[in-house]
Parts: sequence; C-alpha cells; structure tokens
Amino acid sequence: MNALNKYLNCSSSCKSWLAALRHELKRKANPEKAAILQRFFKTGPGEYAENDIFLGIVVPEQRKIAKHYQFLSRRDVLKLIRSKIHEERLIGLLILIRQYDGGDSHVRAGIFRDYLKHTEFINNWDLVDLSAPNIAGNFLFDRKNPVLLRRLARSKHLWDRRIAIISTFSFIRRGKFPETLRIAKLLLRDQHDLIHKAVGWMLREVGKRSLKTEEDFLRRYYRRMPRTMLRYAIERFPETKRKLYLKGKI
Repeated sequence: MNALNKYLNCSSSCKSWLAALRHELKRKANPEKAAILQRFFKTGPGEYAENDIFLGIVVPEQRKIAKHYQFLSRRDVLKLIRSKIHEERLIGLLILIRQYDGGDSHVRAGIFRDYLKHTEFINNWDLVDLSAPNIAGNFLFDRKNPVLLRRLARSKHLWDRRIAIISTFSFIRRGKFPETLRIAKLLLRDQHDLIHKAVGWMLREVGKRSLKTEEDFLRRYYRRMPRTMLRYAIERFPETKRKLYLKGKI
C-alpha cells in the first residue's frame, strides 16, 4: 500500500501526511520488541540513551516507511527528527538522506545546515552511523572543506564527536584517508566507549583499503589508544600480529 492509500485509509484524525505516517507507526508498534530495543540501546537511568522511547519497529520496515513518505516537507521531517520516539527520529533522518541524494546544491546545503542544527536529537549510535556519512560527510567532501569535522570532534557533546569521526566514512569510501586520521588523533584520549569503538571502526575501514596507511598510524599511536579502540582497529589482522599490538611489542 502506497503512502496515498495509507493516508486515505487513515482515521479522520489523519489531517496531514505527517499524521498518516505516525498513525502507521502506531499500527506497526511491537511492545515486546520495544522492550528489547530499549535495553539494547541503553535507555536506563544514567545510560547514554536515558529515557529514549522505542516503538519496536525494525530498521528494514523503517526504511520502507521512509521511502513511502520521502516527499514530506522539510518542516515535517524536522518534526520527526525532534521527536521523543526513536523510530520517528530515524525515519526523519532516512527521509532527509533521500531528499539530500535527490536534491540540487541549494537543497543539499539547506539539509546540511538543518542536520547540524539538530545534532542534539541525533543522539544514539544508530542515528549517527546511518546519517553522518550520507549527509555531513558527503556535503563536506563535495565542498572540500572538512574543517568543521574537527570542531565537532572537540565538542563536549558525545554525539557531535561520533558524527565527526563517522562522517569521515564518506571520505574513506572515496579513498581519502587524511581527515579520518586527523579526527582519530583528536579523539585518542576520549573517555567514552562509543567513541573508542567508532574510531577503531573507521581505522579498520581505512585498513581495508590501505593497510599501510592504517599501520603507519597505529605504529605511531597505538600505545596511546584505549584498549577498545585498538581492538576494533586491528580486528582483521592475523592473530599473531594482533597479539603483538595488544602486548605493545610492535
């Protein structure tokens, strides 16, 4: 059923496309799955996603919904991104990515600005990882102006810092590694596990394309890396080499 049919079949309370989308989400909600996701994404007291609300809708289904409603106005998309409900924020970001990909330079610049204005709502690792390379990373790569990523890397806000390093995935995919290495260096002493994992992951992605580039960086900095960051970075190395790195004998 396409978005128009869903809108027409919606109850009388659906007075807009946004209302129709939210009505569909309520119909697809799965309380048992939601409980699992809230534990998985650390929504408990004192955890990094404290009080986040899940409906229990899997990502493939959210992608389908985003595709059906990709024509939503920017105003409505940003309402989704500002939502207290995790799935609404993710669908808003998925729609924003679609609109970015289909837009001209003016549209893309506007989406990039709105993205940066809403980083406080891009506040879990899945939201960052799905959106940062495809919006911030692509925009800054095309503009050949990655300096802003270094500012985000210095932010006190956890998710700004994760956006900074994950955005460089866009550069890595194009065979450009210096910005990833610069951001990784800035984040070597970060205290948060989610940053350790993200930096290690991006270094590993560099290594998939240029092992020498990754190892040159590791040999210089691996003794200063948090253990989790190093483990993620060397995950694909042969066991013997991994052990040497972990023992500090490289």
